[in-house]
Amino acid sequence: MKRTFLLLLSLLILLGASDKSPQQAYIEKYSDLAVSEMLRTGVPASITIAQGLLESSAGKSLLAVEGNNHFGIKCHNNWNGKTIHKDDDAKGECFRAYRKPEQSFRDHSDFLRYRDRYKFLFSYEITDYKSWCYGLQKAGYATDPSYASKLIKIIEDYSLWRYDTPRLEDRKDTAVSIPESPEVLEQAVPLDIDSFDERFSFPLNRPVYEKNGVPFVISSEGESYSSIAASYGLFRSEILRFNDIPQGGELLPGTVVYLQHKKSRAAKGLDKYIVEGQEESLRDICQRFAVKLSSIRSLNGFTDDYKPSEGDVILLRRQKKN
Repeated sequence: MKRTFLLLLSLLILLGASDKSPQQAYIEKYSDLAVSEMLRTGVPASITIAQGLLESSAGKSLLAVEGNNHFGIKCHNNWNGKTIHKDDDAKGECFRAYRKPEQSFRDHSDFLRYRDRYKFLFSYEITDYKSWCYGLQKAGYATDPSYASKLIKIIEDYSLWRYDTPRLEDRKDTAVSIPESPEVLEQAVPLDIDSFDERFSFPLNRPVYEKNGVPFVISSEGESYSSIAASYGLFRSEILRFNDIPQGGELLPGTVVYLQHKKSRAAKGLDKYIVEGQEESLRDICQRFAVKLSSIRSLNGFTDDYKPSEGDVILLRRQKKN
């Protein structure tokens, strides 16, 4: 009797498992990972799960099975890991292969957060999945003209929106807040001069801003590095050093001129920058994020003659080990 009962119980368990669709199994397996990525980078969990379902055929695609690539991310110029080649927009295209799915999910989140063409997405509310879907299509994540509507259908068919507002008190994560938009973190803000205790004073006839906690001004027509230095009680050599300019030269109007040493790392939440083809020098990137050129060279192991190329990942903060 006991043996018969156990056999029946096993059969019921098998039948129950067979009733679960590949999509439901995928959601149950990866939803916690998607929520963790949302808390780390601000990419809505519903978007991550829906893209994973669509791009990997619920984990059954060649890329997912053989390369743990759940989001169809291609190699690009900076990829040094294992690869898989398959036909896509062109024949035999190169796709990234990962050791484990968690790396694919992390790469997907970083792919969106640290590329300029996707940064506008983070201005949408974390629960506004429709704007995210249409934004992904607008930014060119996929060539399918129905990409946004397909994602929305998946999210609504499986109620994935519920993962965008997790019960944070039930999670073990120590950091449970959604990170600020990278566009907001990059914005220059007016400096509160009254609370800024420094050895030099700020003339009141021009606005002073700060980024990453570093004060700066925007140059006007006819100004030079020397004239700006004199206005703030600094030496010309100090201004040049603060702005990573070895020899000086002409100061064009509209240029950011830092009045203090830049920081050794970017603001929290701006961990890296992924180059997207525009002609930028490494110094340009360091000026943009108010970080020292020497620190970024050291952090990334760049030589003095390094020039950024399409797809290069430039670390702006030291990365935590997984």
